[in-house]
Amino acid sequence: MTRIGAPTWVLFVCMGNICRSPTAEGVFRHAVASAGLESKIRVDSAGTHGYHTGHPPDRRAQIAAERRGYDLANLRARQVTDRDFAKFDFVLAMDLDNLSTLKQLAPAEHHAKLGLFLEYSSAHWGAEVPDPYYGGAQGFELVLDMAEDAAAGLLEHIKKKLGVQ
Repeated sequence: MTRIGAPTWVLFVCMGNICRSPTAEGVFRHAVASAGLESKIRVDSAGTHGYHTGHPPDRRAQIAAERRGYDLANLRARQVTDRDFAKFDFVLAMDLDNLSTLKQLAPAEHHAKLGLFLEYSSAHWGAEVPDPYYGGAQGFELVLDMAEDAAAGLLEHIKKKLGVQ
């Protein structure tokens, strides 16, 4: 999957790219930086829909993330493009609906790159990251809990593939 000598590219995807996927991006980017692997792992996020293109993450997501030491302020929503399927090694949806949309959008040769983010979680495996948009602050905290857990598992998975400790 990963090209020899090239960085591993990870894309997190939700519907609008303003809550769940930028949170996952921020958490995973922090984990990658903490491991000193920024030159080996590249991270981005996108939405299956372009409702919020160019907008920053939801303010509630930013506030919750800031409390845990993650900075989402410079992220901007964008929609998944055809080029993403060729560029990224992992295209990880936050839920089954967005995974289904990705399967419809992606050429068949890239379907092996598609999956659910929580497949890498130890505590939430098989679950979906719930959309906190229409709820309260607790929903954004739950998304962070899930993202932190899955990010740790994903990082370990990629480190094994890269042969790094």
